[in-house]
Amino acid sequence: MSENRKPLLGFVGKLPGGTALGNAGKTHCPLCMGLFKAPRLLPCLHTVCTTCLEQLEPFSVVDIRGGDSDTSSEGSIFQELKPRSLQSQIGILCPVCDAQVDLPLGGVKALTIDHLAVNDVMLESLRGEGQGLVCDLCNDREVEKRCQTCKANLCHFCCQAHRRQKKTTYHTMVDLKDLKGYSRIGKPILCPAHPAEELRLFCEFCDRPVCRDCVVGEHREHPYDFTSNVIHKHGDSMRELLKGTQPHVEALEEALAQIKIMNSALQKRVEVVAADVRTFSEGYIKAIEEHRDKLLKQLEDIRVQKENSLQLQKAQLEQLLADMRTGVEFTEHLLTSGSDLEILITKGVVVERLRKLNKVEYSTRPGVNDKIRFCPQEKAGQCHGYVIYGTISTKEVDPAKCVLQGEDLHRAREKQTASFTLLCKDAAGEIMGRGGDNIRVAVVPNDKKDSPVRTMVQDNKDGTYYISYTPKEPGVYTVWVCVKERHVQGSPFTVTVRRKHRPHPGVFHCCTFCSSGGQKTARCACGGTMPGGYLGCGHGHKGHPGHPHWSCCGKFNEKSECTWTGGQSAPRGLLRTVAL
Repeated sequence: MSENRKPLLGFVGKLPGGTALGNAGKTHCPLCMGLFKAPRLLPCLHTVCTTCLEQLEPFSVVDIRGGDSDTSSEGSIFQELKPRSLQSQIGILCPVCDAQVDLPLGGVKALTIDHLAVNDVMLESLRGEGQGLVCDLCNDREVEKRCQTCKANLCHFCCQAHRRQKKTTYHTMVDLKDLKGYSRIGKPILCPAHPAEELRLFCEFCDRPVCRDCVVGEHREHPYDFTSNVIHKHGDSMRELLKGTQPHVEALEEALAQIKIMNSALQKRVEVVAADVRTFSEGYIKAIEEHRDKLLKQLEDIRVQKENSLQLQKAQLEQLLADMRTGVEFTEHLLTSGSDLEILITKGVVVERLRKLNKVEYSTRPGVNDKIRFCPQEKAGQCHGYVIYGTISTKEVDPAKCVLQGEDLHRAREKQTASFTLLCKDAAGEIMGRGGDNIRVAVVPNDKKDSPVRTMVQDNKDGTYYISYTPKEPGVYTVWVCVKERHVQGSPFTVTVRRKHRPHPGVFHCCTFCSSGGQKTARCACGGTMPGGYLGCGHGHKGHPGHPHWSCCGKFNEKSECTWTGGQSAPRGLLRTVAL
């Protein structure tokens, strides 16, 4: 029933040359590609010649299943486990699907013979005018006739001998050419234990075909029946299993069709995306190349400008040097070789010239530098719609122009993070606009110079740097901020680190009389008093500040830091105590 179905991928892929079996799969060995010779059916339902199987390299496997094991490795793990015992067993791999095949004790020749393949080979041979078929009796000459009674293929000589024997005289003989339209011409299947007997019975206990001699011997007490009587039951059970398997085949074929469709869609999608990638990359490459050319042109312009400046400075210095040498040489010659009168006569001209030369201002340093850098991470705008990175910068940070900013420059509190900002500028006072400079910061307590405070420098990538530190103790600290080993403007400077914000131990009130509920002994730091023996302040009375204030220190700001020292020896008007 399955001969018209498409072969599975694993079956096709293992064939030599990648050729699908088609109709040849029923008659030709997938290894030697010739007609089957003694074909053996493997547990994976692939058929291979006996000699081809014997040429496969066997391997040893350890069977832990115990008891009799199936010759197939597939599905055996789902069987009920019996008491385990390690048994060494020989196995081979199916040459079609690579399934493991555990060989029985008899080896390859003990595997099931594929009689259906034998019949197909015979039919194939008949269609080829009997080529390849040899006599079943002499195994030497080519077949000419077939005994329909014995199901034997006979040559001309054996056919005549067959007719001369009494037992076979009346057997029906048919020419091979008359059998070409037949679908089955197989030989009778003989019992492997009793080669003279045909397998006509079926042992229900052992679940296998047997002969007449078997049922009176090894299978004597086993239930059995003729194969024609039990084929319906066993055929129906196989058909039920087949009904359960066929939907899987259809589902797998549909899945493979979907995979083929998806693979085709994938290939098309990959081609589309690849085209997009190529278009994008080609455009990007073109934009980058154009930007590269612009950068190289800009670099060349910078070189020309700087070289022109250097050449001009060189010419000016060379001319000045020539003038200086002329003045020096003439004056030295005059002073060493001239007479008194000659010196006095030329004195005015010489002195005037030397004075002019001495007043000439010139720089001993080159007027330009070689500070040219490429900044690959810096955005350079867009080119043909693509964002381009990479700029050339000739700016050089000047520490003398760099400034420090922030509220915490000169004040900080213990165990609280203080921070400020370093703004880097070039010699012209313009903001650098980029980061990457070598910034070094040190915060050192004046009384413990060997215990610097840990500092953090964050590069904002825009020419500014966020600097933070956390002093552990109060006191005076010195802060150094250096760029390229040189102090910036305002560095070094001192920072006074005060103690943590002190909370108010008193109460923020309008007056002592109200906050204490009229207690006479309650005091206030504002220094106000009331008649009648009240030690604290009251509205409209002497010393009241006229504003809400803290009773502990007298400050008007509710969120201020308390400045009360806690001393008891202060004058009466400055006493900082409160009793509520």
